Amino acid sequence: MAIEELMTGGTILPITRWGTPVMHEQTKPVTDFDDDLRTLVRDMFATMRAAHGVGLAATQVGLGLSLFVYECPDGDERIQVGAICNPVVTTPTGKDRTLDKTEEGCLSFPGGYQPLARPDTATCVGQDPWGNEVTVVGDGLLARCLQHETDHLNGIVFGDRLSSRSYRKLEEQHADLVHLYPDDWPVTPKKTTGDDE
Repeated sequence: MAIEELMTGGTILPITRWGTPVMHEQTKPVTDFDDDLRTLVRDMFATMRAAHGVGLAATQVGLGLSLFVYECPDGDERIQVGAICNPVVTTPTGKDRTLDKTEEGCLSFPGGYQPLARPDTATCVGQDPWGNEVTVVGDGLLARCLQHETDHLNGIVFGDRLSSRSYRKLEEQHADLVHLYPDDWPVTPKKTTGDDE
């Protein structure tokens, strides 16, 4: 089977917010590559698309499982798609390491965006939803996505990587816009700004 077969037919789930314990804890490895796992992958794709995201970790739907999905452009603007279980990300070191300081946001902290320097390439090794070994090499936004989603599975949110000043700005942006995101978003769609006038 191909990953494309898991990209339709899922159920949209509520996105878990920062501050919920599962968002800040190490996840458990995926050990059962079964139909339940593949149903979860379908639901995560449906949820990510409904929220207009490019990546989504299992912690973001309330599950402490080492899994994320992505549908994200690479450095050449080609959309790359996948679901990775038990990911391990490596980034270049020394003279091969180039940082890209670009705005980053998180579906679990909607409305806030702050620049965060991350390596501009990343290699992610793990298993697909059938238990096959996979390796994904990402550049551009995909490199950032692989690092961001793997962080989630290690209990790290990108706010943890910001300076205290940038984190305060992020909190202010989130506070200004969070009223547009219902508690069960994206099950209930984001409000447009005209809804509450």
